[in-house]
Amino acid sequence: MDEALLRSLTPGVLSVLVRRGADFAAAEDAVQDALVEAVRVWPERPPRDPKGWLVTVAWRRFLDATRADTARRRREEAADQEPAPGPAPTADDTLRLYFLCAHPSLTPSSAVALTLRAVGGLSTRQIAEAYLVPEATMAQRISRAKRTVSGVRFDRPGDVATVLRVLYLVFNEGYSGDVDLAAEAIRLTRQLAAVIDHPEVAGLLALMLLHHARRAARTAPDGSLVPLAEQDRTRWDTEAIAEGVVILQGALARDRLGEFQAQAAIAALHADAPTAGETDWVQIVEWYDELARLTDSPVVRLNRAVAVGEADGPRAGLAALAGLDDSLPRHCAVAAYLHERDGDLGTAARLYAEAARKAANLAERDHLTRQAARLNARLRH
Repeated sequence: MDEALLRSLTPGVLSVLVRRGADFAAAEDAVQDALVEAVRVWPERPPRDPKGWLVTVAWRRFLDATRADTARRRREEAADQEPAPGPAPTADDTLRLYFLCAHPSLTPSSAVALTLRAVGGLSTRQIAEAYLVPEATMAQRISRAKRTVSGVRFDRPGDVATVLRVLYLVFNEGYSGDVDLAAEAIRLTRQLAAVIDHPEVAGLLALMLLHHARRAARTAPDGSLVPLAEQDRTRWDTEAIAEGVVILQGALARDRLGEFQAQAAIAALHADAPTAGETDWVQIVEWYDELARLTDSPVVRLNRAVAVGEADGPRAGLAALAGLDDSLPRHCAVAAYLHERDGDLGTAARLYAEAARKAANLAERDHLTRQAARLNARLRH
């Protein structure tokens, strides 16, 4: 495979798709899919016209993605703007598609990636960011998943754990504001909870409701991020919080703790505090300990370091942070916050600036840049 040829052809193929009417981001995604397909096909069946082959495949990928996106948008428009409390309506075909994409022939990670791409409407880039892997790696993973299921019968639905993982990632992508899928994820999780009696399904629904309840307070009128400690708690949706807490209590009473229940318990403790200063950080650390035991996730340990810093002081938080890989997303931002609380404003300002350069979205980058500027202004006076 001549990788240099592929690289040389990519800008021209991208230009053709844009001229045909594809927006640049969607065109990039389609070209990436075509390149992965070329790596698979060309060694055995090299085309006579490589550029023409890539244009044809990329355009088909773009049309497929556009159709999937249109179908997703129709489902979103059919759903209420905000998820209503109470029992879910009869399950629709969307939830069935989630189960079918979680096919037993796929690994859980591949099933999640394929479902996010084919049903959730997320781009390869967005899925890669959710998984903390390069976009090219995720493109190859999705391509392999498509090939795996291309010849199988979709008569054996996947497992609940994989579907829950997909719904959680869809919710997080919607909650971040890049693609508004949060309400759709809650709607589908309600349907799942109505037909499957499982504490982790209830735990995920509770977690979504508790996070979604804070949505209105997460951004200022100018679109800038508002940190949890600075949010106007009168803007939180108290009905959603109350519903989430009741659902969580019912799940925890069954004594089959899972990671979504543990995360929901942390969210409930934040929701229960009248002010940021009254947050029960000691109990939150205990729940993070449970969550780390269940998941062994470095991201969980990163969040735990923040909680330790609040419960036991910033130096304890920095000690908890010390054993973690500093390439983790938001590691710099956490370190900056803890150093600022410890009085080391110079280090904090430098780390905030570094975190801003690594931020995954514009709102987060702007927030971190303002934090660095604020501290630099204090240092000058």
